[in-house]
Amino acid sequence: MTSAAEAVTPVLLTYNEESNLARTLACLRWARRVTVLDSGSTDSTQEIARSFPNVSWQTRCFDTYGAQWHYAFFETGINTEYGLALDADMQVSPRLFQEIEQQFLPHGFDGGIVAFEYRIGRRLLISSLYPPQLRLFRLARVTSSTNGHAHSFALTGELFHFRNRVIHDDRKSTDRWAESQISYTRLERSRINSVSDLSLKDRLRRAGLMPLVAGSLAYMRAGGPLRGTASLQYAYERFTYEALLAIRLLADRNQ
Repeated sequence: MTSAAEAVTPVLLTYNEESNLARTLACLRWARRVTVLDSGSTDSTQEIARSFPNVSWQTRCFDTYGAQWHYAFFETGINTEYGLALDADMQVSPRLFQEIEQQFLPHGFDGGIVAFEYRIGRRLLISSLYPPQLRLFRLARVTSSTNGHAHSFALTGELFHFRNRVIHDDRKSTDRWAESQISYTRLERSRINSVSDLSLKDRLRRAGLMPLVAGSLAYMRAGGPLRGTASLQYAYERFTYEALLAIRLLADRNQ
C-alpha cells in the first residue's frame, strides 16, 4: 500500500505567518517534502520554515491566489501523485492523517473534501461559516481559480468526503488580522463590482445588510453562549469583515 509520505506533498502559502507556521509544519513531519511558497514575509516565517528538514522553501511575488497555487503545485518540482493544499493556520490531525492513509489512498480517489474544526483562542467552536472544501487532490486533474479574495480548486473524478476535519487555528495578532481583512475586502469589492448576476449574499452586501446577517449567523453557528467569548470574537470578526466590505460598496454607490 502506498503511504502518504510517498503519494502526497503538502503545500502552504505564507506571508508573515510566524505565529502559526511552526504548529502547522509540526503536523506534517510525516511528509517527505512540504512546499512552502512565500510572498515576501518580513517576520521570522522563513527561519521557522527552514528549521524543518522536510521543507522546500520557495518565493514568488503575489498577484492572485489562483496563480500562486498553480505555481506552488506545478512549478516547484513536486513529483508526487497528490497535493494537499493548506493555509499556514491549518493543521492535519493524527486522525485525519490516518484517514488519508487507510481510506483515501487505498481506494484511489481523485480528490477529498474536508470540513474544518474552527478554533478561536484555542477554544473549539461548535461550527463556523467556513464551508467544506476540496483540499486533497490528484495533481493531474486539478485546476485552481480565484474569485475575489477567495480561491477554489476543482476537478473531475471520484471524490471522498473525510469524516475527520482540518484544524483551523489562526493565532495572528489583531493588527495582522485587520491588515488581512482590509486586503481581502479590496479584492472582494472588485469582484462584486465586476459582475452583473449577483448572488443573494452579494445583493445583501451591496444593500449594506450583510454585516448584521453574518455576525448573527456566526454567533449562533459558533455556539452562542455555550462558547462564551470565543463565539463573540468569531461573530465580531465576521461582522467586521462584512462591515469593511459594505463600507467600500456603499461608498462606490454614494459616489
